[in-house]
Amino acid sequence: MEYLSTRDKSLRLTAAQAIKMGLSRDGGLFLPADLPTITAEELQALAGQDYQSRAVAVMGKFLSDFTAEELAGYAAAAYGPEKFDDPAAAPLRQVGGHTWCLELWHGPTSAFKDMALQMLPHLLTASLRKTGEDKTACILVATSGDTGKAALEGFADVDQTKILVFYPKDGVSQIQKLQMVTQEGDNVGVCAVEGNFDDAQNGVKRIFSDEAIRQALADRGCFLSSANSINWGRVLPQVVYYISAYCDLLAQGAIQMGDKVNYCVPTGNFGNILACYYAKKMGLPVGKLICASNCNNVLTDFIHTGVYDRDRPFHTTMSPSMDILISSNLERLLFDLSGGDDALIRDYMDQLRRTGRYEIRQDMKEALQELFYGGFCSEEDTTATIAALYADGYLIDTHTAVAAKVLADYRRETGDEGPAVFASTASPYKFCDSVLTAIGETPAADSLDRIGQLESVSGVTAPRRLAALRGKAVRFEGVTEKEKMDGVVLDFLR
Repeated sequence: MEYLSTRDKSLRLTAAQAIKMGLSRDGGLFLPADLPTITAEELQALAGQDYQSRAVAVMGKFLSDFTAEELAGYAAAAYGPEKFDDPAAAPLRQVGGHTWCLELWHGPTSAFKDMALQMLPHLLTASLRKTGEDKTACILVATSGDTGKAALEGFADVDQTKILVFYPKDGVSQIQKLQMVTQEGDNVGVCAVEGNFDDAQNGVKRIFSDEAIRQALADRGCFLSSANSINWGRVLPQVVYYISAYCDLLAQGAIQMGDKVNYCVPTGNFGNILACYYAKKMGLPVGKLICASNCNNVLTDFIHTGVYDRDRPFHTTMSPSMDILISSNLERLLFDLSGGDDALIRDYMDQLRRTGRYEIRQDMKEALQELFYGGFCSEEDTTATIAALYADGYLIDTHTAVAAKVLADYRRETGDEGPAVFASTASPYKFCDSVLTAIGETPAADSLDRIGQLESVSGVTAPRRLAALRGKAVRFEGVTEKEKMDGVVLDFLR
């Protein structure tokens, strides 16, 4: 299968080449030239298989230059018991008559990013071999909280790689920060950025497009790659868990083959819900794609109006992984909705860079609104939703609460009470202060003490790796201005 750039569809690469590069040198994102399909017969067969087997079957459709044996080995290593605390990897939990929660946080960093970032190191290192690359891959990551730790965990001490993570100095939870700055490994680096996630993400994109930096790194035997969801190797493993959830519903007898299921996904950078869109395009019986935002509701407004406008206040919220105003993965959807008009995509992205906004064509807007429902959740409603589900016996984090609330809004507005799955993207223990407050407790002063406090109050066992943060040495205390991120990169790779 060939891959092309959203800004130059004449550029054609293999899967290994696209994964190795991460971001196209023209600033575009790689995506498949043609989407494969999945049939009802295949879904029925996968319903009787485990998560690893489903991953091999789905990813194999996109990775023609990887063998089934290779993918099986990667899946066993990525999703096995040494990494995930639930044998299902991404289990479904029923929380209502026609409602299920897809728990995506049972991996080593207690966030949904593990579902892709335990697989990506295997894909990337194999891609280096397949393309004959002898340079070291320098993986640059901008994180709004969860991607950073998941990428660090996945790539720590992986041969022929170095990884440098940038995070917004005051834009992540204390637990998220501790997870990153205590990361072990000889090939890892972490640096805070004075600014928000968009500043960090823009800085990484700028560095990728800087020819002088690329040449300087090449002279040092390095090249840039990405572990953000701008890398196709991040998006593809996420397609798997939406298909897996449908297969689990089939296996449980909750639905019949062909029944449509609505999926509600909390998202900021648009990568998580984009993966569900690709599953739908492949043939998965998906009803409405429900895009859930916090009060940084740029995506909600875009779905309603067809106008993307980042010129608005930036809110630091209790769901920080969605505190984003520039949703990079939207570019892939726009390419698809435009019929592959790369010139139009270049124009939209240039407008966004110059003016902070763009408006899509009417036909694209109509297609967008047919596929997606957009909604957002206030801070007050996030707290209330955590409290309501806790009262019903289910403890969730702030991001999951956003999804649960927006799904409820969708049902109330549309009357659609059909089967629905909402994604749970992080353990509640990553956001103990907000969760404790929501369930009527006063959080302990120390962020690590809050883990034991929440465990004691709720009776829900804390993920063991979060509990083990106490006593770990802080290794990274650097802070940089957003304009000086390139200097941090060059220093890291001396």
